[in-house]
Amino acid sequence: MKLISFVRSGQTGYGAVIDSGVAVLTGTAGAATLRDLLAVGGVDAARARVATAKPDFVLADCDLLPPIPDPAKVLCVGINYVAHAAEAGRTVGKYPVIFQRYADTLIGHGATMLRPKASEKFDYEGELAVVIGRGGGHIAPENAMDHVAGYTCFNDASARDWQFHTHQYGMGKNFRTSGPLGPWLVTADEVPDYRDLRIRTMLNGQEMQNDTLSKLAFDVPHLISYISQALDWQPGDVLATGTPSGVGFKRNPPVLLKDGDTIDVVIEGVGTLSNPVRDEA
Repeated sequence: MKLISFVRSGQTGYGAVIDSGVAVLTGTAGAATLRDLLAVGGVDAARARVATAKPDFVLADCDLLPPIPDPAKVLCVGINYVAHAAEAGRTVGKYPVIFQRYADTLIGHGATMLRPKASEKFDYEGELAVVIGRGGGHIAPENAMDHVAGYTCFNDASARDWQFHTHQYGMGKNFRTSGPLGPWLVTADEVPDYRDLRIRTMLNGQEMQNDTLSKLAFDVPHLISYISQALDWQPGDVLATGTPSGVGFKRNPPVLLKDGDTIDVVIEGVGTLSNPVRDEA
């Protein structure tokens, strides 16, 4: 299934994409939001409804929110492709580089990314994001994929100058509207092996990044397990797995986001996340 969170006629809800339409699932298993649906283990109930459902409206008649608009945690991984580490002048270490994003930096497919007034180096980072379906702590790597609800596209857009103000670059990763996520959550049963997925980032139609998820230095089970030693995962939490090589600020000359650009993150078998860029007023 492709599960979305949306706004339509001023009302928020969630549903499943069927062809070019949306079957509304709001309230399934008593869950008011998609995050609640994951928390109550209601995905099978949603799948049963979708099996006989007809679209309630066309997809174009709603605005897409991030699939999980309000995750309790958004955890991101830095330097997780060897080629990206090389272009950044880094090496992959013994442990994954983990940093946090705030949920209120997330926006949905089609929403506008604001190029910050405070930054002259606004950059893209196409990534696969994993959405947690079943929570828990101290998860063994061999059990980690049982905790995955599904996958979506993510753009970990970064204010590079702010990112390197200090050794802790969280501020550069948390500007308003800098975290597009979507367009939908593809449930895990639709992706037999995430490692077979190819990720591309397109800037105004030109390919900037292209790699496969098999190239992750720390794979998804390792990341879920590693983080769970410190924090309990909750249903709806988001794990952003890192970006391939080809980021803008390491190109010669640099290619940074500007007013009027359109940036797309394309993951085969998952979808295309597309967002326009405008200067912050």
